[in-house]
Amino acid sequence: MSLADLPPLRQALAAHGLMAKKAFGQHFLLDLNVTRKIARLAAFAPGARVIEVGPGPGGLTRALLEAGAHVIAIEKDARFRPLLEALAAAAPPGALTLVFADALQADEARLAGGEPAHVVSNLPYNVGTPLLIKWLTGAWRPAAMTLMFQKEVAQRIAAAPGGGAYGRLAVIAQAACRAEAVMDVPARAFTPPPKVDSAVVRLTPRAERPSAERLSALQTLTAAAFGQRRKMLRQSLKLLGGEPLIAAAGLDPRARAETVDVAGFLRLADAWRAGRA
Repeated sequence: MSLADLPPLRQALAAHGLMAKKAFGQHFLLDLNVTRKIARLAAFAPGARVIEVGPGPGGLTRALLEAGAHVIAIEKDARFRPLLEALAAAAPPGALTLVFADALQADEARLAGGEPAHVVSNLPYNVGTPLLIKWLTGAWRPAAMTLMFQKEVAQRIAAAPGGGAYGRLAVIAQAACRAEAVMDVPARAFTPPPKVDSAVVRLTPRAERPSAERLSALQTLTAAAFGQRRKMLRQSLKLLGGEPLIAAAGLDPRARAETVDVAGFLRLADAWRAGRA
């Protein structure tokens, strides 16, 4: 059997009596036209290693395999083992590796064999942001990430300074990567349909990614600044150094967090680290 011989995803789900679990934030993407477009947007070369989190019944997995990826699929819900094992059997030998585990605890560097790997996923809603922060700030660095989130989250990741969507997530993501929303996916494309639309974000790591220490400081500064986003920086950052810290970063103490660009927050992080040295 080849990939082309596999039954339609809806038929496979019905045959195994499988339904989405709300507790896992599951919404199945069964339209292969949509999943194939996501695989194209990921722009990996044939033979590339791709880590997929939350494959579920394997809709996006099929598209990734069709595009020539060597897929490492991490699935927490063991109910999907029969469907995914059938997919692995239909794929070219060695093209699909199945890992039944919690992706938040996964060691991606080990799974990828120490080689570069892309991350392409329709992320479960309830763990999407924690997983992104893990990949942005951890020791393992993806070659690139093409990820689907709730549309509101996607907008927050790619937001520019000055708007209501701009916040801590945008600063951390854009400090480490170039972030671009590349595709909208309506709720009706999913089974069952969620209450909100989704969007795909493409994240390309910057050549000069901040160090782990710098990213850690950035998380501390943005948590304080955006935790009180209506206040001026001199108030929201009072406990971290206040006006002397802000002056050292070359910023206006009367500014509010949402008006400070990524470079400004990186200068704040550097000044805070220097003051603690």
